[in-house]
Amino acid sequence: MRNRILALAALAAMIGSPLAAQAQSTVTVGRAPAVVDGPTIAVEHRPAFREYVVEQRVPAFSIPDRVVVGTTLPEAGVTYYDVPQRFGATTYRYTVVNGETVLVEPRSRRIVEVVD
Repeated sequence: MRNRILALAALAAMIGSPLAAQAQSTVTVGRAPAVVDGPTIAVEHRPAFREYVVEQRVPAFSIPDRVVVGTTLPEAGVTYYDVPQRFGATTYRYTVVNGETVLVEPRSRRIVEVVD
């Protein structure tokens, strides 16, 4: 009886191990997904928003790292701009870093979205 219980426990462990290992592994290719606290720019408004940023001739700021969600921008040298109401109500600001438009949480200076 004891051998049966041990055999069943071993079988359950062998069956469950690949599932547990698969559930714990995460591979991110490209940009990391944003975990945002408030509304961002809706997908249908993004082309118009990118055009707006180009029209405004916002000066680009350069950083040595890649521009990814979660990066904290330096305190000095970066100017943040309000997102116009027509692109949706958001608490975030935008700026251009390394040629890419990003939404930034103004208090922490953390990038919350890279607008493609």
